[in-house]
Amino acid sequence: MAYYVYILECSNGAFYTGYTDNVEKRYQEHSLGKGAKYTRSFKPIKIAQVWNFESKSQAMTAESMIKRLPRKAKEEIVRNPELLGMTEYTI
Repeated sequence: MAYYVYILECSNGAFYTGYTDNVEKRYQEHSLGKGAKYTRSFKPIKIAQVWNFESKSQAMTAESMIKRLPRKAKEEIVRNPELLGMTEYTI
């Protein structure tokens, strides 16, 4: 089974990062206010980026790493998704 890490751009301009095995279903949950507490307050306006992983543990590790990144680094990996695996973004 594939797992995905995604970054949503929210209505307040912030990024929200999560992981799932079904991106479209999870995005709908966030949009309907049934997702995370954060996206209930600040609805997502679009999926900014998605990465595919072979295991849940890989996806959870990537999600955790992205959540710790500063805003500028998140903007950079949204523009250049291949940078996610680069050592400069490894924490």
